[in-house]
Amino acid sequence: MDAAEAIRTKALALGFDAVGFAPADPDPAAADRLKAFLDAGFHGEMGWLAARAEARASPRALWPAARSVIALALNYAPEGDALATLARPAHGNISVYARNRDYHDLIKGRLKHLGQFIVSRFGAEVKVFVDTAPVMEKPLAARAGLGWQGKHTNLVSRRFGSWLLLGEIYTTLALAPAAAHADRCGRCRRCLDVCPTDAFPAPYRLDARRCLSYLTIEHAGPIPAPLRAAMGNRIYGCDDCLAVCPWNRFAVAGREAKLAARADLIAPPLADLAGLGEEGFRRHFSGSPIKRIGWRRFLRNVLYAIGNSNNINLAAVARRHCAADDPVIAEAASWALARLAA
Repeated sequence: MDAAEAIRTKALALGFDAVGFAPADPDPAAADRLKAFLDAGFHGEMGWLAARAEARASPRALWPAARSVIALALNYAPEGDALATLARPAHGNISVYARNRDYHDLIKGRLKHLGQFIVSRFGAEVKVFVDTAPVMEKPLAARAGLGWQGKHTNLVSRRFGSWLLLGEIYTTLALAPAAAHADRCGRCRRCLDVCPTDAFPAPYRLDARRCLSYLTIEHAGPIPAPLRAAMGNRIYGCDDCLAVCPWNRFAVAGREAKLAARADLIAPPLADLAGLGEEGFRRHFSGSPIKRIGWRRFLRNVLYAIGNSNNINLAAVARRHCAADDPVIAEAASWALARLAA
């Protein structure tokens, strides 16, 4: 068994669903796309994307000793319709990946195990990454043959559709690269047309400033008023462009129990979420990726969803936050109350 096959076998035994190999060489095409994204200002407040753009463009710019990149993926495809909760406006809709444990912790632990295997078996050096460094995960996964970047800019796999969580290992070990995957989107544009905020100015281009995943997670201040109604009941992330991809028909539900949706996070009542309080929020979302945005940003999202609920019974819930010390929360509550009254 050669090194690549041994690593693939070990990775699958550790619970990864897909493994691929790419050279650590610069990727000029990916660097050009990143530059265009940044030049257009599409990154919004994510200044860290621009701060280390050069390191993102090439694995060797981040670690000169790297010779190969091992791209790994974990299937998190949901049971049933990922968008079903959107039809229940008095309940919050949480992105599928965030309905249980934080995948960063899960994947990083497995990457470390695989890295230790590579070091002990082949005497090579390794560095592991899971959304924690200037690494362009999706272009690297595409170069490693795991799929292609669809028109929604996310990775698409013939086997797993749009439901893959990614991690990488940079190594000094020379591994034969896989053939890059052909783009199989064809003329389909479902992911572009379904976006509730028109965040795609063109196929393969995303304006994060209009993306609900960015706005509900990364954006710190008030969400722009013209985009609030389009949020509906999305309180953490958005899966619309992922869920409508036709390639999902080949995906089977993820097998990782720690990523299977908690029953209380599939469609949590907005009234319950708004009443958690800061300490209750920390307890309720302990171990969840939702915890990292903090209670105030989360409550802001919940209040916008209450305003979109068309449920006058939630007016009292919004009213309780109109005098909040945090001006963003107070304004979100007032907006929700006015929208319900209208």
